[in-house]
Amino acid sequence: MSESIVKNKSFELAVQGVNFYKLLISEKKEFVISKQFLRSVTSVGANVREAINAQSKADFIHKLSISQKECDETLYWLELLNETNYISDFEFKPLHELSTEVLKIIRSIIITSKKNS
Repeated sequence: MSESIVKNKSFELAVQGVNFYKLLISEKKEFVISKQFLRSVTSVGANVREAINAQSKADFIHKLSISQKECDETLYWLELLNETNYISDFEFKPLHELSTEVLKIIRSIIITSKKNS
């Protein structure tokens, strides 16, 4: 059950992230940080998918741990964009909240998986 939630939420994050990236390059003319953001935000869901298809429990935890790191990196780039005034609080808040939610879900799955192994 939680795997499908994290799969859906991480995909939603990637879609919103790609659309946000398009806004950053077209309207904000920001090309460097936005590229780093795009890489990390799309990597979250890609690694979740890899985890779902893991070959072992250890592989599952490893792939989710990578996803967790990418999600935290996504938060970093968002916070940097906000603090440097490339984006407003209005633009920042929804993506930051979704990223934080996905990060919490991933962390919870990792903790539960470690307890059960």
